[in-house]
Amino acid sequence: MNAVVRSPRTPRRAVHGVLLLDKPLGLSSNDALMKAKRLYRAEKAGHTGTLDPLATGLLPLCFGAATKFSQIGLDADKAYRATLRLGITTTTADAEGEVLQRADVHVTRADFEAACAHFIGVIAQVPPMHSALKRDGKPLYEYARAGIELEREPRQVTIHRIDMVDVQHEGIENGSNNAWTIDVRCSKGTYIRTLAEDIGRALGCGAHLSALRRTGSGPLTLAGAQTLESLAAMSEAERDALLQDADSLIADWPVVRLDDEGAGRFLSGVRRRLPLPNTPRVRVYGPQPKAFLGSGHITAGELISTRLLSPVEVQGLLDPADTAPIRDMNEVSTT
Repeated sequence: MNAVVRSPRTPRRAVHGVLLLDKPLGLSSNDALMKAKRLYRAEKAGHTGTLDPLATGLLPLCFGAATKFSQIGLDADKAYRATLRLGITTTTADAEGEVLQRADVHVTRADFEAACAHFIGVIAQVPPMHSALKRDGKPLYEYARAGIELEREPRQVTIHRIDMVDVQHEGIENGSNNAWTIDVRCSKGTYIRTLAEDIGRALGCGAHLSALRRTGSGPLTLAGAQTLESLAAMSEAERDALLQDADSLIADWPVVRLDDEGAGRFLSGVRRRLPLPNTPRVRVYGPQPKAFLGSGHITAGELISTRLLSPVEVQGLLDPADTAPIRDMNEVSTT
């Protein structure tokens, strides 16, 4: 009997940072994460919120110390470029579903912008059946595929803005087919498919989402984002150079910088009194430029830790030249 020859397991390594991935069409967020994790040989990785297989664009991936802040990315506002096909409704509210109804479209730009304006602000959305939202431990899309329609409670989301980008008119048998492209800035949990369907309903002709691309997540954008193909063609050193700092998901938070003694106490979970006003969210650093320690908040003059890195993780973030203290920084600052 021939012995089974197993290929050697690829050794993993400690990698810290955030990768801006441009997710391709047709790939799930988890599959994209696994492919990137293998390329980086990373010990620990996670993503910052699901992007549908039918959507492309920005999927920030967290490695090592950055995974402790992936929830921040999940909770952050998102930006999308969406194309709405007016005059056609589908079973899934997107291009994957079967056509339910066709209608002639006679919509002006003013009509379209007025309909969009109706949805700016805090609105109630009913989650689509074809979504990953779970009921009794099972995603809604599994019920939908089995032909089961469940009652869903409306959820409050916020549409910050909708901007017109482009419109194209194409003739079809049943009248004029319109593809309208918009940029949307919204809160987490917003279903752009549902927004497209609701805009079509407000216009009286119906609509579905024919294309979707995420362009932003919190302070992060598609600028510098890489495809899986481009990453695969690089050396390991080139891939590592693309990683954003582990604190990039909270790069817009105020900064508190501590001296060596204060940094050690903070990493031990000890509160420290500071002459600073109450601040709900701060990112905290030691004296070295890249010595990111974690996040916290300031209440009644005390710095209180919220999420801490381990000393090993902090050491992994430092440049080799910064492994020893630069100087005693008897300083605490916010910017």
